[in-house]
Amino acid sequence: MHPILRTVLQRLGLGLLTLFIVSLVIFSSLEMLPGGYAENILGQGATPETVANFKHELGLDRPATVRYVEWITNAARGDFGYSYSGAGGSIKRSVTGVIAPRLYNTFFLALMAAVIAVPLSLLLGVTAALYRNSLYDRIVNSTTLTTIATPDFLIAYILMFFFAIKFRWFYSLSTVSETTPFLEHIYRGALPAITLTLVIVAHMMRMTRAAIINLLASPYIEMARLKGLPKMTVVLRHALPNAWAPIVNV
Repeated sequence: MHPILRTVLQRLGLGLLTLFIVSLVIFSSLEMLPGGYAENILGQGATPETVANFKHELGLDRPATVRYVEWITNAARGDFGYSYSGAGGSIKRSVTGVIAPRLYNTFFLALMAAVIAVPLSLLLGVTAALYRNSLYDRIVNSTTLTTIATPDFLIAYILMFFFAIKFRWFYSLSTVSETTPFLEHIYRGALPAITLTLVIVAHMMRMTRAAIINLLASPYIEMARLKGLPKMTVVLRHALPNAWAPIVNV
């Protein structure tokens, strides 16, 4: 199996395992809390019969292990059940219906940031490694270190102040829906995407630079140089493919 594919599959597997453990911990913690969901929703004036009927309707009168296994099985098929959160718990809403638009917006924003950040960080990382210890390398390193040391929310506020309030190029707060046109969706998500890009580029650029510099001292790189290959060719064709593993982790 290709190393990149193996790394991606390992990370996905660890992510699923983490989600399973988190769901188990949260479910167990809620079960150990005093009181009950039915009593909280119906209030203290509810009769025992009303509470019992409500628990039966929600399935809360069954053993906790049975309910968890049923939930995790349905969740694996994409059915996350129903939520009573909001409006005092009086409204029953599909969890999938609540999550789906937010999940779409999250992935859309992440994709926008990745499309910009990945090529940019690779370019900066490779060129910084090629011109190591030069003025260009120092400027790039100083800028990325500053970005890493600055909290994400502070970067967002600074960008909002200049690009949304000062120059009015973007929205300071924007809302998108299913009816929002694609180009308008991109425009409204530009400012948060730029914020994410700055953070991602800082980390990935430094990882790329470190990996390339480490590989440039390898014997096979020295052999490629002795053959008279251009420096850029040596980096792109021989060093970069072997530096993918740490970059993929980022």
